[in-house]
Amino acid sequence: MTTTRADVRDDLVVDFDIYDPALTMPVDRMQERTAQLAEAGPVVWSSSYGGHWVVTGYEEVHQVLRDPGTFSSYPNNLVDAGQGKFLPIELDPPVHTSYRHVLQPLFNPSRMRALEPRIRALVVELIEGFQADGRVEFIERFAHPLPTQVFLALMGWPVEDAPLFTEATEIALNGRPGDTPEQAVQSRTEAAQSMFGYFMQVIARRRQQAGETDDVTTAIMHTRITDEEGVERDLTDEELARMFFLLLIAGLHTVQGSLAWMMLHLSEADEQRERILADPEAIPDAVEEILRYEAAVSMGRRATQDAELGGVTVREGDQLLLMLCAANRDESQFTCPADLKVDRTPNRHLSFGSGPHRCIGSHLARIELRIAMEELHRRIPDYRLDPADPAVVLPSQVRGFARLPLLFTPVAND
Repeated sequence: MTTTRADVRDDLVVDFDIYDPALTMPVDRMQERTAQLAEAGPVVWSSSYGGHWVVTGYEEVHQVLRDPGTFSSYPNNLVDAGQGKFLPIELDPPVHTSYRHVLQPLFNPSRMRALEPRIRALVVELIEGFQADGRVEFIERFAHPLPTQVFLALMGWPVEDAPLFTEATEIALNGRPGDTPEQAVQSRTEAAQSMFGYFMQVIARRRQQAGETDDVTTAIMHTRITDEEGVERDLTDEELARMFFLLLIAGLHTVQGSLAWMMLHLSEADEQRERILADPEAIPDAVEEILRYEAAVSMGRRATQDAELGGVTVREGDQLLLMLCAANRDESQFTCPADLKVDRTPNRHLSFGSGPHRCIGSHLARIELRIAMEELHRRIPDYRLDPADPAVVLPSQVRGFARLPLLFTPVAND
C-alpha cells in the first residue's frame, strides 16, 4: 500500500498523523482537527504510515466494528511496537472467541462490583494524599496510580512494581519525549520488549508457585483455548505475555486518560459540574458523557476484501483508523454533540467499541470513573486548571496526558 492512491478523490486526501505532536501542542486540537476531517467526509485518506483510511462517521465506525469478516482487527496499531499480535484484540472470530472466553468470566459485572470497596479505599487514600496542598499534578498523584494499583491488585502482581509500568507503558505508546518519528518507533519497540520480559518473569514465577495463588493471572494461565488449527491447548508463555500487555494498556491508559479528560472538561464547564455537586445520583450518566465527549482510543482495522464504506471503495489490504472521538460527536447521532451535557440520555457512544471486540473491561472502567468522580467532587469540588502550568496532552492511538496540574481550595485531612 502506497502513500497515494490514484482512485481516491483529491478532496478526500488529508494530511493527518495521529501521532503528530502539533495536534496537542501548545494546546490540544484533536477534536478541532477531526471535525475538519469529518467535514471532508466520513471516510478520508491519510498519506501517513504508508497510507490509510481515517473513519470519522458514527455509522461507518459502527459498521466496521460489527463486521470482523470484512475488517480484520489485525493490525490494530499503525505502529507495531509489539512485533506481533496483541491478544485477543488482534485476533478475529472464531479464534478470537475462544481467547476472549479466557477473560470473560474474570471481568464479569459481579466480580468487578466486588472490587468496589477496595477501589473506593484507594481513591480516598490517593485524594487524602494531596487534598491539603491546594495543588496537584493529577496524572502523577491520581490518574496514573489509581488504575495501575487496581490493575496490579486484579492481577495479583506486586504493587511496588507500579513505577516500572509508569515509564515503560508511556514510552510503548508515545515514544520518548523529543524523539524523531524514527526514534519513537525504536523507543516504543524497546519499551514493549522490556514489558514482555517482565511478563515472562511473572509467568515463570507462577509456574514455580503452582497452586499457591488464586487471582486473575493464575486463572488465565490455567484456562485452555482452541487455536487456529482447532486444537484445544494451554496458552503458550508468549501468548500469555501478549495478553497481559494488552490488559495493561487497556486497563491503565484508557482509564488514566478518561480520568484526566473528566477533570479538564468539567473544570471548564461550571454549570455541568454544579449539576454533579447538586445531585450525586447523576454521576453514572455524567461518566457516560465524559466517555462520549473525549474517547481516548482510536482503533485500527484492515480490509480483508473490497468493500463500500461511507461512499468510498476500500480495497483489500487497506488499513483503517477509526476515530472514536469523532464518531462520538457525529451530529446525526447526538444533539449538540460539541456540548458537554452530564445528563445526556440516550448516550450510545462508541468509546468501548462495538461488536465482538467490545471492551471486556468496560465494567471495571465505569466503576473506577464513577467512584473517582464521586470522591473528587466530595473532597475538592472547586478544582480548576493551573494557568501557570498548562496541561500536556500526548498524541497517540490511546490518547492521554503527560501532565495535568490542578488547583483547588485546600482541605484538611480528617
